[in-house]
Amino acid sequence: MNTTPLSPDDPAELGGFTLLGRIGHGGMGQVYLGESAAGEAVAVKVIKPTVVDSETRQRFAQEIEVLKTIWGPRVAAFVKADTESEQPWLATEYVEGPDLRRLLDTRGVLPPLAAASLGATLAEALAGVHSQGLLHRDLKPANILLGPNGPKIIDFGLAVFAESSASLTAPNMVMGTPACMSPEQANGEKPLTAPVDVYALGAVLLFMTTGHYPYQADHVQVLFSHIVNPDKAPDLSGAPEELVGLLSSMLRYAQHDRPTMDEVVTQCVAVIKAHGATVAQARRQLASLTTVAYEPPEPSPVPAPAPPPTDAEAFAEVSTLLAPNPVTVAPTVPLPQQSAARPPGYTPTVAVTTQDAEPTAEAAPQPTPAPPAGPRRSAAALRIAAQLRETYASTAPF
Repeated sequence: MNTTPLSPDDPAELGGFTLLGRIGHGGMGQVYLGESAAGEAVAVKVIKPTVVDSETRQRFAQEIEVLKTIWGPRVAAFVKADTESEQPWLATEYVEGPDLRRLLDTRGVLPPLAAASLGATLAEALAGVHSQGLLHRDLKPANILLGPNGPKIIDFGLAVFAESSASLTAPNMVMGTPACMSPEQANGEKPLTAPVDVYALGAVLLFMTTGHYPYQADHVQVLFSHIVNPDKAPDLSGAPEELVGLLSSMLRYAQHDRPTMDEVVTQCVAVIKAHGATVAQARRQLASLTTVAYEPPEPSPVPAPAPPPTDAEAFAEVSTLLAPNPVTVAPTVPLPQQSAARPPGYTPTVAVTTQDAEPTAEAAPQPTPAPPAGPRRSAAALRIAAQLRETYASTAPF
């Protein structure tokens, strides 16, 4: 995730977490990178004061209760929350890596092998969510982060119990992201079932392999009309040949015609094996894309200490030591330069590469040392100067 500095209006601390920077925002709130007292990184989601009302608190509280029930290696874990504070907030596991939308913008569409690995991993994770009686209902590229250990799903704000008729929305209100929304969800059908996430995953995989969604339009009303039209087929142009059959089945209009998540896993694994690769090899290829698209800069090399000066070099320094008004010689070791692009005292967790400078690992600001009283000299020069003074004193007539 890209981190930007805090604004003067942002809190510096929340719920025991020190806020280090901004990592995202949405219609309901701001997301910060936070750090616990022990140094654990978390993502802290804070509801905007302008949208805090009883309904928002209720939705936020239900999001937290749902998230507490979800477990799995591919779900960003719940850490802590407070729905009663003036600004309700939620802290979850921080995933170091880009979301799929940013990944595509950075390195382009996924190759078939990586896409099949992504599909198998996410389908297996969502099958686990469904086994807990839950749906995601808003799966999209921005809600999937590709970390160093693979993808993780975030933002279960629209998740509901699959068999429950209860909803956080009004009876005729449709919530979700239209580009990845299934026909039954766009039609406002309730209750929704597992195929709604199968469709959304198919839309995500299509986007990651082609750069476009199943349906596209300039206006949301037109987009909805395409999604709910059973006679209009999804646009699969540009999809890898080996994935066309799977994507077509996942994006079928009738939900009972779509495969289950377990079947999606099976078909994705078949694509991987058809490429002559193992599942482990495909996962390594997918993980390597994170390094390409989101590789943190290497730390600047620490200069090796200079060797002690020879006696000849030390003698060259002696004249300035003995002079009544020593001349200060400019140091030859370059001094660290502060970047004007970052405010004083700001230490981002993720180093940002600019066009004007090579990436360097930043250290926490240190107190500026007091300037030395005079020019610094080597131990050898001081020793030789002392010897010269003693010799001069012994031969002087006074």
